[in-house]
Amino acid sequence: MTTVAADEIALRKADVLARIAEAALRRGRQPADISLMAVTKGHSVETVANAARAGLMLFGENRVAEGAAKIEALRANFPGLTWRLIGPLQTNKAKTALQYFSAVESLDRERLAVRLERLLSEEGRALSVLLEVNLGKEQSKSGVLPEEAAHLFEAVLGCPHLEARGLMAVPPFDPDPETARPYFRHLAEVRDRIAKEFARPLPELSMGMSHDFAVAVEEGATEVRIGTALFGPRAAE
Repeated sequence: MTTVAADEIALRKADVLARIAEAALRRGRQPADISLMAVTKGHSVETVANAARAGLMLFGENRVAEGAAKIEALRANFPGLTWRLIGPLQTNKAKTALQYFSAVESLDRERLAVRLERLLSEEGRALSVLLEVNLGKEQSKSGVLPEEAAHLFEAVLGCPHLEARGLMAVPPFDPDPETARPYFRHLAEVRDRIAKEFARPLPELSMGMSHDFAVAVEEGATEVRIGTALFGPRAAE
């Protein structure tokens, strides 16, 4: 893996934050209300350390094992980092995920909610979660279908140790960021319907990646998940 230098990450971070601010202000939003998550899948521990040196504090990992290894390697020198799981979670890896991640942003089925609830109740603690919605109904992607999201939210409400704070989605990929706009808008509409139906606030919308995050911010994203724009392409790409 190639190591990306801290000063290079700092420059890229500044550019991303400027673009977030511009998109937010176009919609009369406050830039401070949008979180920048650095997605470190496929990047080295040293690159992540350099990201921390560049001032990034919120990190997302797609795989439990890869994330756990990085967290173990970095926690002594960078104890203030926040790590969230953003990739599919198998129920048999739920216990390990709870050891390392402060939130699961990819809750997509009732069985996983029940498993997390059981583990959390044993530990006597709560976990913040986002429900992942498969907006494009793609078989290759995880996520609850939009029309079934309310049912999953109701199931999560029955799990007192889970705190559902919003929705997450990855639209079908298209290099034109405008193509993602209807999907981002749809996710916000699904969120609003669920919040109204259950009279519960769902403040978080995690949507937007390196090629389309400005559009996502315009459509209400509260968190954007950025990898390539901060670190360059992964070695496998």
